Amino acid sequence: MMQFCEKCKAVMVSKKKGNKTILFCRKCGHTSTDYKSLEISEQVKKRPKDDVIIIEKDEEALPKTKAVCPVCGNKEAVWWLQQTRSIDEAPTLFLRCTKCKHSWREYG
Repeated sequence: MMQFCEKCKAVMVSKKKGNKTILFCRKCGHTSTDYKSLEISEQVKKRPKDDVIIIEKDEEALPKTKAVCPVCGNKEAVWWLQQTRSIDEAPTLFLRCTKCKHSWREYG
């Protein structure tokens, strides 16, 4: 919530003064100790299937690579990348066996 200067009506900004935070007007220099920090939070409810990509019969559109399937031992899989963690971390590599259709992930 923005607060405005009582004297000149400009926007007040927070400023540290020792171990306290005060409000300070850049225009006229007026200060106020009525600073209350504001915390915004959001609760996001996700279902387990929200991040699952379903691939139908159109697997030919995905690139293939040499990878050993942990279930059937097949040595070929299709792959795709998806950002599953924060943006500053590497995307997750998903693989799907071309024989048994088992899917697994590898983290970059």
